[in-house]
Amino acid sequence: MNQENKLKSGGLLVFILTAGVFGIINTEMGVIGILPLIAETFHVTVPEAGWTVSIFALVVAASAPITPLLFSGFNRKRVMLLAMGLFTLSNIVSMLTTSFTVLLIARALPAFLHPVYVSMALTVASSTGDKIQDQKNVARVFIGVSAGMVLGVPVTSYIASEVSFEMGMLFFTVVNALVLLATILFVPSMPVREKLSYGTQLSVLKKKITWYSIAGITLINGALFGFFSYMSDFLQRVTQVSYSVISSLLLVYGLANIVGNMIAGRQLLRNPVRSMALLPFALLGFYICLFFLGEWLVPIAVIILSLGILAGYGQNTMQYMITHAAPEAPDFANALYLLSANLGTMMGAAICGAFITAFDTRYSVFGSLLFLVVGVVFVVLRIRLVDFEKQVEIAAAA
Repeated sequence: MNQENKLKSGGLLVFILTAGVFGIINTEMGVIGILPLIAETFHVTVPEAGWTVSIFALVVAASAPITPLLFSGFNRKRVMLLAMGLFTLSNIVSMLTTSFTVLLIARALPAFLHPVYVSMALTVASSTGDKIQDQKNVARVFIGVSAGMVLGVPVTSYIASEVSFEMGMLFFTVVNALVLLATILFVPSMPVREKLSYGTQLSVLKKKITWYSIAGITLINGALFGFFSYMSDFLQRVTQVSYSVISSLLLVYGLANIVGNMIAGRQLLRNPVRSMALLPFALLGFYICLFFLGEWLVPIAVIILSLGILAGYGQNTMQYMITHAAPEAPDFANALYLLSANLGTMMGAAICGAFITAFDTRYSVFGSLLFLVVGVVFVVLRIRLVDFEKQVEIAAAA
């Protein structure tokens, strides 16, 4: 067993990768909890402040199909160091700038390496050769995503509202710097031994199931993060609660994500089709409830808890949708997952923001409902295509 596999089996490498994903998601999503404060600090509107989320997602969506391919032959430790170094530097700039334009640039630049690091982390985590262990490791890496919300969103919201916006950015900086140090000290050199050709990886785009998966992921993630991008504004304006209550509810949402990750890890091994089918319909029901019960704190708390569980459940399920549609190119499949997810985040934030501008904050939910109604179609098409292919294989064997 080589040193990399020893690290995987012992959990150290998976832990560091999870921490790295946490640092990246912390930087990407942490600003969601302070969009009203960003608007106030930089003298812009809340929908304009939402571009601190959208610009990051736009760059990730644009670079996701390209940068993982370009870096697929590089030593993985060097890629980790490059990504963590750039994220740390960009957070320092975000902390010090007084210009909204510079803030957007500092948000955009590290986003180019987001898909490289995360797709690499998911691929390494799922390459032990043991199906059950692979799914457990992927679920653990997704806990890094959830932890980015558990700590990143509410902690940043609390620090920024109680101290200052600059101190909120300092939290991002410290997290990424610690992961950078851990990578230097504990991760061995990880050269890529078997590099797939670009043609082999790109050939997965010829399959219908790949495109159905991409569309489904884009739309479902657009529904999830379209509303989540403005959740703090919804809680402030519609539910009319304080920043401290908003931080608490965001923490509940993030903790529920971890629960959803753990549930999904088990359910995907048992019945992946049911997991894929359940997700969009459950979200539809809770978003409808959210629209009608927005003023009441207790129902909203229950809905946010439920949406948090579904968000964690959904991330694992959506990653499964694309990687099992293109198992022959795992790195590129994970890159396509990130492309779809971040394209959905960008589109969701933009469409839900448009509903806010046209009507008011409550109607941001309409954007998520629109995404889900269309998303259901592609999830059903993907499931039916797999069933059809299985029937063809059975008929051919007979």
